[in-house]
Amino acid sequence: MPVLAPQPNIDEDNQAFWKGVAQQRLLLMRCRQCGAWYWPAAYCRNHANEPFFGSLRWEDSSGRGKVFAFNIHRKPFHPAFADKVPYVFALIELEEGPMFGTNIVECRPDDVYIGMPVQVVFSASGDDVILPMFRPLVR
Repeated sequence: MPVLAPQPNIDEDNQAFWKGVAQQRLLLMRCRQCGAWYWPAAYCRNHANEPFFGSLRWEDSSGRGKVFAFNIHRKPFHPAFADKVPYVFALIELEEGPMFGTNIVECRPDDVYIGMPVQVVFSASGDDVILPMFRPLVR
């Protein structure tokens, strides 16, 4: 029996994000008052907020950023990833500002570097789960 990969923890606060991912859209929260972007869902740090994320709404991001930090996993983090090593887990600084943890794909792990421009891609992972990952930006 195959080992199943960990699945995203989808709750009320991030459900809109995952619906966007299913539509191949990378949504971030954006403040309606000042325009600041947030990931994960948070209250705006720049001013008083309306209750229950009332000052924020989910909006499409550019889906682009650059590698801020990364680690090449040569041993699997989880048994379900045993056939994927080596793989890269990276912290992406999105063009909008927030940091986003994900995998770098469509690139040899040893070719990843700090500051590398990347763009989002959506990858099927198991039981109808789609995950946002990033690949080198193709211009």
